[in-house]
Amino acid sequence: MTFQVWGWRREDASQVLAWVPDAKGGRGAAMARRTPATKDPTAVERANLLNMAKLSIKGLIESALSFGRTLDSDYPPLQQFFVVMEHCLKHGLKVRKSFLSYNKTIWGPLELVEKLYPEAEEIGASVRDLPGLKTPLGRARAWLRLALMQKKMADYLRCLIIQRDLLSEFYEYHALMMEEEGAVIVGLLVGLNVIDANLCVKGEDLDSQVGVIDFSMYLKNEEDIGNKERNVQIAAILDQKNYVEELNRQLNSTVSSLHSRVDSLEKSNTKLIEELAIAKNNIIKLQEENHQLRSENKLILMKTQQNLEVTKVDVETELQTYKHSRQGLDEMYNEARRQLRDESQLRQDVENELAVQVSMKHEIELAMKLLEKDIHEKQDTLIGLRQQLEEVKSINIEMYQKLQSSEDGLKEKNEIIARLEEKTNKITVAMRQLEQRLQQAEKAQMEAEDEDKKYLQECQSKSDSLQKQISQKEKQLVQLETDLKIEKEWRQTLQEDLQKEKDALSHLRNETQQIISLKKEFLNIQDENQQLKKVHHEQEQALQELGSKLSESKLKIEDIKEANKALQGLVWLKDKEATHCKLCEKEFSLSKRKHHCRNCGEIFCNACSDNELPLPSSPKPVRVCDSCHALLIQRCSSNLP
Repeated sequence: MTFQVWGWRREDASQVLAWVPDAKGGRGAAMARRTPATKDPTAVERANLLNMAKLSIKGLIESALSFGRTLDSDYPPLQQFFVVMEHCLKHGLKVRKSFLSYNKTIWGPLELVEKLYPEAEEIGASVRDLPGLKTPLGRARAWLRLALMQKKMADYLRCLIIQRDLLSEFYEYHALMMEEEGAVIVGLLVGLNVIDANLCVKGEDLDSQVGVIDFSMYLKNEEDIGNKERNVQIAAILDQKNYVEELNRQLNSTVSSLHSRVDSLEKSNTKLIEELAIAKNNIIKLQEENHQLRSENKLILMKTQQNLEVTKVDVETELQTYKHSRQGLDEMYNEARRQLRDESQLRQDVENELAVQVSMKHEIELAMKLLEKDIHEKQDTLIGLRQQLEEVKSINIEMYQKLQSSEDGLKEKNEIIARLEEKTNKITVAMRQLEQRLQQAEKAQMEAEDEDKKYLQECQSKSDSLQKQISQKEKQLVQLETDLKIEKEWRQTLQEDLQKEKDALSHLRNETQQIISLKKEFLNIQDENQQLKKVHHEQEQALQELGSKLSESKLKIEDIKEANKALQGLVWLKDKEATHCKLCEKEFSLSKRKHHCRNCGEIFCNACSDNELPLPSSPKPVRVCDSCHALLIQRCSSNLP
């Protein structure tokens, strides 16, 4: 019986199997006879690995193409390909010292790919993020699977082979990756880009897999020849395979025991770290409470200052507006007085010289318009002042609410201060207890020193027998001294904490005093606001009196106008004499037509003379201008009882 491998001669089978160790750790006896004695064993190993890589890649491509769909992780030729690649990368690896033992891993050179090829950073990051991987070998196996899925395994390994200076840190000079065989394997890996693989890396146990090459996949039987020697060779190969598997299992068991030891050490370290963290957390909590109190005080101060600044700005703006309005009212009042004097003089002139009144008629009408405008402006100012009063009232209500909130904040701060005082009392009690312990420890130390002196005097003859006891007492003294140092340091830290808390208390008291001063300023501002309200009320009364006087003067002027009309009669303007509207002073055109007021006889536009009222001359409603309309309505309202 003969064996045939795909594309492989029977004479090469002995060379491929020559590097497999036997049960005693050396080369197989049958294999050693067939290998030539002159060849270098490392060169034979490289040639064997190259042949196996060729066979696995060729068989994987042919079987994948015949398979006709994407490959899974359970596909046997794919599993054997990864085992062969693992052996190729492990060949000639340098032994690296670790904390627990000596180690040979292929993860180190694969990590270099991230620096040399930036696109490989995604694979490295995803491999590190996988939760089930604990060993570097498992990470390297996951990296190979992800690189095959990306179809860039050949590109990544080509970058490694080019940089042989960097690879020399990980591999010996005779390693497969440092020689020409590595370049040949990388060239063969380009053909794997034809394959589509869908591998689930999370579900596999890559750390504990046994990487043993299965030669039975590449061997075929011929039915023509039966040879017993081949059966013996196959049996020896299977025995060696079982031996390698047992070795791998033992190594896995030792690795698992080391992992358990490391886990136990980590658990003990975590317990110690947790105890330290609990002690630190208590200190951090106190510090955080102090920081919170300080931040709350700062926020309250900032809010009160902002509110006070806003109120000051509002009061200043209100004072300025009040001053401007007061100046305007005074000027209007003086102008009204002057107008009254002028009107009295005009009345005397009208009684003396009726002819002169006709020429002064236009001036009186203009004065009337100004008076009406002034009255409207005064009414608008009165409305604005009332609105400002309402705004001041709303501001007072808001300030009263803010005062209540600040008082509540003061109460909360007083409660916090009381809590801090209770904490300081507790700390003082703890300090006293520590001082008592220190005194007791000092007394014990003094007593121990006296006893040591007595024992030294008595036991000079028995020095050999009592040396052990003296050493034990010295250890106790060292422990006591360390305890004393620890207690002194703790006492110093407690004193520093007390000083910090006292400083915080003083700072809080200063802030409360500042808040009280701000409260006084707020009360003063309230008093000023009340005074301004009183002044505003008085000015409103004065404005009402002015309005009544102005209405009386209007009635007198109307009487004068009626007398003039009665004496002279209506003056009906001609259309040619007027080119602009008398009220709005807009030019007349085809679209803007002329209209006579039936009361005064002047010419206006349609917008300024769209009112109709009955006149003494005509009982029916007639077109009247806006000014005559307002005057007639006021006259009717004043005549009514």
